[in-house]
Amino acid sequence: MSRATTKKRLKVSEFKNQVLCGDAGDILSRLPAHCVDTIVTSPPYFQQRDYNNKKQIGQEPTAAQYVNRLVEVFEQCHRVLKPTGSLWIVLGDKYVKGVLQGMPWRTAIALQDAGWILRSDVIWHKPNAMPSSVKTRPTTDHEYIFFFTAGADYFYDADAIREPHVTFSENSKMKGGRNHFGKRGGTPEQGKNGGSSNLHDARWDQAFHPMGRNKRTVWSIPLSKCREAHFAVFPEQLVETCILATCPAGGIVLDPFSGTGTTARVAKQLNRHFIAIDCSAKYCKMARQKLG
Repeated sequence: MSRATTKKRLKVSEFKNQVLCGDAGDILSRLPAHCVDTIVTSPPYFQQRDYNNKKQIGQEPTAAQYVNRLVEVFEQCHRVLKPTGSLWIVLGDKYVKGVLQGMPWRTAIALQDAGWILRSDVIWHKPNAMPSSVKTRPTTDHEYIFFFTAGADYFYDADAIREPHVTFSENSKMKGGRNHFGKRGGTPEQGKNGGSSNLHDARWDQAFHPMGRNKRTVWSIPLSKCREAHFAVFPEQLVETCILATCPAGGIVLDPFSGTGTTARVAKQLNRHFIAIDCSAKYCKMARQKLG
């Protein structure tokens, strides 16, 4: 799905652990193929913020034009991604004259059509979302995270992102709670667990993974603030989950819309390498300062 280019390719030393300032598509076209393990990014949202840059994405006149621009950039992302690599995209939606545009799913479907494999959609619930004065619909307190892969055989470390078991905790909704634990025939929900011989034989230790349950698709993570940029940014906890799940230790994480460098900082903290790209010289400078 990549397009041929005659541009001189960068050497690994010229892009690894660097903040590269310029148009994402142009810079990506100069990277060698299959050099990145995972991509974690949040592109500029449709008609939300003007960065006063002629190469910016997000100020297109129509939703279709915006989606097409993103597809072009992620075409280059697909080329630089390893066959075992993954892509995580965080996208918010947009109302135009009171009509919800469905931008996250428009983009996800367009990327599917372009050859990406959609593995999961995740709801990012924001418990500290900004209040809204709207009275004609519910207040939005979520965004979408889409998990794509380049191919069928991809790196994914489920154990690295397991979450605590809810069963038998104070948050359990299971009737009877701890009274069922370890008892033969004590499975509380015959319909749900009727086929589990481990549970019915009181082998609870084999029914529940010792490291926790598999990660769910609703992530409740507060927004982070960026004093210098004067707006909320996607939080380090969110980025950490994506990197731990899909980038092996020592691998390379790419963010083609890096902003103030959240993805790069988290990658560095987790002993991964990074490539950060942004068209704003202001944000690139912030990212470099924060990276130290």
